[in-house]
Amino acid sequence: MAELLDYLKRAVQDRASDLFIVAGGPISEKLDKRLCPISEGRTSAQETERLIMEIYVMAGRSTGQYLKRGDDDFSFSVAGLARFRVNAYRQRGSCAAVVRVVAFDIPSWEELNIPEQVMELSEVGHGMILVTGTAGSGKSTTQACILDRINRTRECHIITLEDPIEYLHRDEKSIISQREIALDTENYLSALRACLRQAPDVIQLGEMRDQETIHTAMTAAETGHLLIATLHTQGAVNTIDRIVDTFPGTQQAQVRTQLSMVLHTVVSQQLMPSVSGELVPAFEIMRMNSAIRSLIRDNKTHQIDNAIATGGSGMVTMDQSILALYKAGRISEQVALDFASNPDQLRRWIG
Repeated sequence: MAELLDYLKRAVQDRASDLFIVAGGPISEKLDKRLCPISEGRTSAQETERLIMEIYVMAGRSTGQYLKRGDDDFSFSVAGLARFRVNAYRQRGSCAAVVRVVAFDIPSWEELNIPEQVMELSEVGHGMILVTGTAGSGKSTTQACILDRINRTRECHIITLEDPIEYLHRDEKSIISQREIALDTENYLSALRACLRQAPDVIQLGEMRDQETIHTAMTAAETGHLLIATLHTQGAVNTIDRIVDTFPGTQQAQVRTQLSMVLHTVVSQQLMPSVSGELVPAFEIMRMNSAIRSLIRDNKTHQIDNAIATGGSGMVTMDQSILALYKAGRISEQVALDFASNPDQLRRWIG
């Protein structure tokens, strides 16, 4: 157990995002998207199994689901150190795990370079806010910062549905109920349906994974609740297309109409290496206005990027955000072009 604790302490001390325990290689941590070994030599299958069983003991969790299904997702805390989100899985017949490091306290949005336009979403009373991006882009952290501001500034009931719970919120002005999928409730859909009877003002949905959950989420947003959810998509256009494409062709026109009415804002983010070596975020922000609502209803989502670029009201495209970071000297020209949605256009802007 002491060896496992040493690895966890090392990851927290180095401010690593993840710890990797996989047989055949050293125990490694991820620092700013670089993998850094923190153990000597290669780790055997017996050693990884021992370490992962120790994680289960430390978390006070049964190994039943892991042994039955071959993968498991859960979180646990170490007093005085941090919270950890674990995905344990089997590969090549051996035990493996990726451990995400989660700070006890909600991070400062200023230190994370989250713009005020995003934090202002804490003032929204109803509708659907989507925070999107690829895995590891900081969606959960952005959600947590928005919820933290709601908690500190408004009197309401916030219900979070997460798999697993990452950030722990303490009641400030609001009451916060945090439910973990598979531990406190069966699945996202049943939890979402149940929470509509729990007098929520704000619902945080960890992820919209299927048609029924998306439909129920839109209905919740339609009936006066503020619903904040994540999707593994990059950009507002891809997000809208993903939601619509989840439904059969015969329902898509109706879904586009409903989505155009309930959607409030789409925030899409990605993390890029800065010139100083740390990661810096770029944000695309799409707020709904009459023009964008019409484009969604009329299935003209390919025109949305232009509508964001010219729409004002705090809206910004991903490439405009990247250009601002480049002009501020935060990122190099090559990084800007590598992460741009339209590199040729960005090159012309830089030129």
